[in-house]
Amino acid sequence: MDSKPDAKTAPTVFLVGAGPGDVGLLTVKALHLIQSADVVVYDRLISDEILDIIPAGASRIFVGKKSGQHHMPQEEINDLLVTLGRTKRQVVRLKGGDPLVFGRGSEEARHLDEAGVVFEIIPGISAAIGAGAYAGIPLTHRGLASSVRFVTGHCREDAPLELDWRSLADPDTTLVVYMGLANIGQIVERLINAGLAADTPAAAVEQGTTQAQRRHLTTLQNLPADIISEQFIAPTLLIIGRVVAIAGTMDWYQGAADGGPAKAENDVLVAAQ
Repeated sequence: MDSKPDAKTAPTVFLVGAGPGDVGLLTVKALHLIQSADVVVYDRLISDEILDIIPAGASRIFVGKKSGQHHMPQEEINDLLVTLGRTKRQVVRLKGGDPLVFGRGSEEARHLDEAGVVFEIIPGISAAIGAGAYAGIPLTHRGLASSVRFVTGHCREDAPLELDWRSLADPDTTLVVYMGLANIGQIVERLINAGLAADTPAAAVEQGTTQAQRRHLTTLQNLPADIISEQFIAPTLLIIGRVVAIAGTMDWYQGAADGGPAKAENDVLVAAQ
């Protein structure tokens, strides 16, 4: 016998995409849910500006992760959401970017479904879309890139990256690499060995869409050394492809708190210090 609740039962857990950081990029639905939440379970990359709109009386539970350090294992997060969902309070699971783009939202949704807890998924602006736009880099452009691929640069339990490198080394495709800092040397070497030109334009965008955004423009072969010399840290998104050459002609984001112009020094765009 199916023990799941009737389809008309109101959801109790909302898997909400918080976008890449700028509070203004929240969807209207995400904003309303956060403001009316009883419990918010949130990740490490949720900006302070977004956390500030959580109601004063709501419970906050931090479950953030970074490479090699998990405040709470994913399996425990899954179980926590089930437990909270059964209390019938409004539970907002707040995830950076979009819940279903390298956010493990599908794992949490499936666990809730198996436990009979009704949930809803609220999409968010992904880091790739947000950081690309705020860095002035289109992900597709006529004559430069007819497709875009989102790639993870980090494997589970630090296993070797086993990607289809020949397929990825397509000059007509823009590659957006999430979580790629730790393996940037391997990523670049494998792409070049697979045939992607070493002088392919590339960019690193740190803390995209936030006041602390930094953008560095370089080439594929120089990307690893530049990331080290410029001391880029997570979260940093890597954009590789001919579209990066457009950067500098589409700059619009000033970012500085006083509304002043961004600073460009040695090919590094710093929105705020």
